[in-house]
Amino acid sequence: MTEATISTQPLSAVKRKTAEVHSLLAALIAKREQEIVEIEQMVERYERRLRKEEQAYRSLSPLRRMLSGKKPDHHLAVEYIHYVKKPMEKARLLREEIDRYQEMLDGSIPADLPDTWV
Repeated sequence: MTEATISTQPLSAVKRKTAEVHSLLAALIAKREQEIVEIEQMVERYERRLRKEEQAYRSLSPLRRMLSGKKPDHHLAVEYIHYVKKPMEKARLLREEIDRYQEMLDGSIPADLPDTWV
């Protein structure tokens, strides 16, 4: 009862399916890389804005500094988490996802489309 299973699909269909998987993976990798670039740009804009605010605050006279005040430290911490830490965590996860897709392209991990997609 140990019979070898023979593929019922012709060789050209298998090659087409493999080509579709590779083109899909390449498109996903490009999309994820673009998302990472956008996240890094957003973090850089936030850090640049923060530096400008700090520079403007330091350039104020002592009287104006006393009247204007600074953001409390806990507000700065929440902003940091929202604008830097969480987006960079998402970028790290996207890089891991890209690595998995790259391994699939290289053949280290099997990558097949389900038959329902074809």
